[in-house]
Amino acid sequence: MKLFIDSADIEEIKEAYSYGIIDGITTNPSLIKKAVDKYGKIKIKDYIKKILKIAKNTPVSLEVLSANYKAMVQEANTLYKAFNPVAKNVVIKIPVDPSFGHNDNHFDGVKAIRTLARKKVPVNATLIFTPEQALLAAKAGARYVSPFLGRFDDFIRAMYKMKFKKEDYFPMHGHKAGWNYNGVYSGVDLVAQIVQILENYDTEVLAASIRNVRQLRECALVKADVATVPFKVIKEMVVHKKTEEGMINFTKDIVVEYAEMLRRKR
Repeated sequence: MKLFIDSADIEEIKEAYSYGIIDGITTNPSLIKKAVDKYGKIKIKDYIKKILKIAKNTPVSLEVLSANYKAMVQEANTLYKAFNPVAKNVVIKIPVDPSFGHNDNHFDGVKAIRTLARKKVPVNATLIFTPEQALLAAKAGARYVSPFLGRFDDFIRAMYKMKFKKEDYFPMHGHKAGWNYNGVYSGVDLVAQIVQILENYDTEVLAASIRNVRQLRECALVKADVATVPFKVIKEMVVHKKTEEGMINFTKDIVVEYAEMLRRKR
């Protein structure tokens, strides 16, 4: 499974890439706003170019802002023309349904994905909450589909009036307790169903809105192609108290002669 960092914070991105295990970046308007709030006055165009150069040969998702077909395609073309020449790694994020629930343009996202795919512009279909949405996006030619599993868990918990914090783990197999929305039992189950449905498509399933390392692990178990996670979760992946305990014990047991041999200059 590929591992993307979900961030627009350039310092986080630099550090994550220094580990040598990051395969891409996802951004969105909210993450870019956080970066602006953190770093103050920055030139957005130059800032994004720096991120693209750090990513080098790995994909970086940049999101459109509009909510209708024509404007989304126009913005996608603007972003792609402005930034893809920097490192040839731009992916355009398009919401699968930009209608706000009360307009007649439910399919504008799907249409925009189709138009861009025909122009060989790679698309990440975002804000996916059902397997059916993912199928439509894949049929339209999306390079990635992004089910929001953390937010789906929030939706299920709110529907069943559970008390929770967003970072709390939600069971992968919610069907054991009867929790579900239209036959989908958890965010990870949403990812699993999409992986199965898109088995014969070139589209990659990008698990998004991951809040903790257990969700990340379960996405790998259900064979998600990609997981995009906050920097905080990436750092938590390597930590375990028994590993720390082992390091302390090993250090206590070092034989002086062995240590001197390793430190001796050649």
